[in-house]
Amino acid sequence: MDLSALTIFRAVVRENGVTRAAAKLNRVQSNVTTRIRQLEETLGTDLFIRDGRRLVLTPAGETLLPYAERLLALADEARHAVSENRPQGRLRLGTMESTAASRLPRVLAAYHQRWPQVTLELTTGVTRALIESVRSFEVDAAVLARPIEPDTLPAEQFEFVPVFEEELTLVTPRGQHPASLAREVAGLTLIAFERGCAYRSYAMRWYEQQGIRPARVLELGSYHAIVACVAAGAGVAVAPRSVLELARLDDEVDLHPMGEFGRIDTLLVWRKGHASAALGAMRELLVNDRTAAASDREVTT
Repeated sequence: MDLSALTIFRAVVRENGVTRAAAKLNRVQSNVTTRIRQLEETLGTDLFIRDGRRLVLTPAGETLLPYAERLLALADEARHAVSENRPQGRLRLGTMESTAASRLPRVLAAYHQRWPQVTLELTTGVTRALIESVRSFEVDAAVLARPIEPDTLPAEQFEFVPVFEEELTLVTPRGQHPASLAREVAGLTLIAFERGCAYRSYAMRWYEQQGIRPARVLELGSYHAIVACVAAGAGVAVAPRSVLELARLDDEVDLHPMGEFGRIDTLLVWRKGHASAALGAMRELLVNDRTAAASDREVTT
């Protein structure tokens, strides 16, 4: 097996087919097909079966995939280790949509200006999916909300550092009265991201603390859509104040504090033992940004 063949194999899996994998890798389809066939011949087993127009991994392919992920990740780490200690190459960063919109643009711009040799690849997802992406070597690191369950980031697999602090707020239609908030919210729909969103987990824990539960949960994929539904009276939501203020969505709804669940750390998470100059530079930039922001708040107060 060679790393190029494993790269092609992984791309076919991730892109769900040869055509998109070839486009992703800037190769012709016939070359991708040939390299997969050669890899199967080397291993002496089929890695894919065709189901209609889809390629589906065989049991052997399922077995090979995590090994391929680890080998390719180790190859990247080796290249970084033997090269000069200067950020370069590729950095794959996962992030929550809210963080990508409200916190990262300024940081990513500064990173690109300082280290133009690094190619940044950004993907978004909910916290649970981002943790799995780090675990399965799909990204080098991820920026995500601290999970409410303490065992979600086991120390033997992950390392992390706090980089932002978010104020989580309960978002309601205009005119809700804080004194009767829990009673009024109890009968309303909770509008949230899909399961696996850390903020949704904090919302559910807040409901438990109040001794209530949402009438139902409506899943949507963007804060603009969520706030629009709340403003129209379709339910309530939980969202970071920074996102609402940045998009000026807070003018359409009422925001309420959430007590002990209202201050949530955003973490930079990476696989334990993974090291590269590019990741180290990103970590340093994010930590320094947090320190500077904290100093600004102290001066203001």
